[in-house]
Amino acid sequence: MPTRTQRPQPDALEVVLGPRATFSGTLRSETSIRIDGAVEGGLIETPANVILTEGARVHCDITAKTVSIRGVFQGMLRADRVELLTGSRVAGTIQVNSFYMDDGVFMQAEVTLRGARPGQPMGRLMPNAPQVQAAPPAPASGPAPRTKL
Repeated sequence: MPTRTQRPQPDALEVVLGPRATFSGTLRSETSIRIDGAVEGGLIETPANVILTEGARVHCDITAKTVSIRGVFQGMLRADRVELLTGSRVAGTIQVNSFYMDDGVFMQAEVTLRGARPGQPMGRLMPNAPQVQAAPPAPASGPAPRTKL
C-alpha cells in the first residue's frame, strides 16, 4: 500500500464513483477511475484507465490511457485505447490510437483513429512494405462469350 511519500501506480484503482452517486465538474487522478454512477458534465482526466460499468451514465469529456465502457457515455473521448463492451451505448466523438468493439454495442459517434497524418498514403506507414501498383485496365472488347452450362 502506498504511503504519503510514494506515488501510487497509474493502474491502481483508487477513485470509485458509486452507483448511487452523481458528480459534475472536473475529476483528475493519477490513478485509474471506475464510474458506477452518473457524471453530468465536466471532464475526467487521468494518465491511467477509466472504467464505466454497466450502471454508469456519463455525459462529459474523458482523457485517459484506456477507456472501457459497458454503460452509457456521451461526450468526447481522447485515449490511447477505447473498448466498447457488450451493452454499451456511446454517442459523441472518439479520438483514439486503438479501438475495440464487442457485438451488442450501440454507437453513434465520429471516430478518429490517430497515427497517420491526414492525407498520408498507407504505404508510407510501413516503409519496408513493397509498393503495389494497379494493373492496367483490360482492353474493352465487347461482351464476354456466353458459356452453356
